[in-house]
Amino acid sequence: MPLDAIVLTALRRELLPPLLGAKIDKINMPERDMLLLSVHSREGGSRRLLMTTRPGSARVHLTDHNMENPPQPPMFCMLLRKYLLGGRITDISQPAGERLLLFRVDAVDELSVHAQVTLVLELMGKGLNLLLVDGEGRILDCLRRVEYGETRRALLPGLFYTLPPAQDRPNLLTVPEEELESLLSAAPREGEPDRWLQQSFGGLSPLLCRELALSGWEGLPAAVGELRRRLRENDFTPVMLSQGDTPRDFSFLPIRQYGESMTLTRYPDFSRLLDDFYYKKDRQENLRRRSAELTRVAKTARDRLSRKTAAREQELQATEKRELYRRRGDLITANIYRMKRGDTILEAEDYYAEGCPTVSIPLDPRKTPQQNAAANYKLYTKAKTANRVLTELLAASREELQYLDSVLDELSRAETDRDLGDIRRELTEGGYLREKTGGKRQKLPPPRKPMRFLSHNGTEILVGRGNVQNDELTFRLARRGDLWLHVQKIPGSHVIISQAAGEADEQTLREAAALAVTYSQAREAGRTAVDYTLVRHVKKPAGAKPGRVIYTDYATVIAQADEALAERLRQER
Repeated sequence: MPLDAIVLTALRRELLPPLLGAKIDKINMPERDMLLLSVHSREGGSRRLLMTTRPGSARVHLTDHNMENPPQPPMFCMLLRKYLLGGRITDISQPAGERLLLFRVDAVDELSVHAQVTLVLELMGKGLNLLLVDGEGRILDCLRRVEYGETRRALLPGLFYTLPPAQDRPNLLTVPEEELESLLSAAPREGEPDRWLQQSFGGLSPLLCRELALSGWEGLPAAVGELRRRLRENDFTPVMLSQGDTPRDFSFLPIRQYGESMTLTRYPDFSRLLDDFYYKKDRQENLRRRSAELTRVAKTARDRLSRKTAAREQELQATEKRELYRRRGDLITANIYRMKRGDTILEAEDYYAEGCPTVSIPLDPRKTPQQNAAANYKLYTKAKTANRVLTELLAASREELQYLDSVLDELSRAETDRDLGDIRRELTEGGYLREKTGGKRQKLPPPRKPMRFLSHNGTEILVGRGNVQNDELTFRLARRGDLWLHVQKIPGSHVIISQAAGEADEQTLREAAALAVTYSQAREAGRTAVDYTLVRHVKKPAGAKPGRVIYTDYATVIAQADEALAERLRQER
């Protein structure tokens, strides 16, 4: 559900104690539509406040997650740093029934002069925005500038800030009791009560309207009365609705409309609820958007190579007739005394076949018998050479297809811009991407280190993030006596179990095998075979693509992906 006015009201009450009087220490914008304020107060300690205006996930809450910042902060971020750094949050207000919060900040400028500024977060439908307003009410700047004519109000630097126009529908939670009873009694009972609620009152989400209408028209007055009581008494219950392991929705009260099809999880506060609900979704969406170009390049190369491979397989199949040409040449040579120029068919006994059956061999009447025999030998030689060349080309094509599949798997598992930078560097070096030579060259972030995990007994397990890092991990970082793991015949990460302190036990091996499946293309395939051997038995063929290895003296264990285990064992670097 979108962040409605009621949830925002509950969030405001939750944010007041830790943020009032808090000093703003750091300001970052990990994304162009995301703001992260690091604040500190005596009562609440150091906290991070996240605000985002991204459609579909616009929100505000405290967060515990670390986020990677761009090398160059956006101009809006620089403006916020100028006015807000060192300031203290003095108030957080919300206009009644609106999805809008105003953060008052007592700021100090470069001349040590105190000034009041306001950070305005608008979370209304298409009007998602973040603005900085000075003490006189003028807009210093905003995340999304709105020109005259786009909406009923313009949002531009220098203009006075005005609140959004009030809704023309009454607020269900603040409407007087007599008016509410009048509206309920006059409601047309022919339609659905949830649709009537949404059309008659402002600030209600579809999920809440369906929940209030669960008992039909007869139970609607009691449900509305209970909702109003909750708001008066600040009786909010943060809950998440999940289907399996996938979060689907959230609310401020227990939801009954889905019955047993949804799992209801209660949270101690809304910040943790929203942090959990959006973190994974946002990370995947961010990376999907930023990796779109790389994914397109890899998929285009793979599709083009797939078509070329299919055509070569057909050509290779045609070369299987090469022995027929050789036999025809031999039979023409053996029966050349019976032939004359102008013959179109030679009827001869096939002494290659059992019983020497008579076969018909087509001839070119424009050629002599000797020329017909030479033509068949030439076709045989050509097909023989083509068979050898096509076999080599197909082997290389299939290996390259596996490599491109592994790149797409890397892209699906990329976690940060640095991971995407590694993949971009890999595709550029492989010739799939053209390196920019004109203008300012794009600066790629430095490669990341392999992912580090600690098993149940503290044994170090390293997992490569991509093909290039797989090679680095296996052939440079790992010791020859360490254990090496990889899913069988499927693109995925190289996994190394350190045996510096002794041989790894069975549980550590199974944990590492689960990690190998989790960080591979087989993560959704269930139980998967994972091969393991000592690093000394892993070799890289000459000229092979990044990540491509061969290995011997291996054993196999069956495992399946376990993201919860990966989160539990993972150690941040």
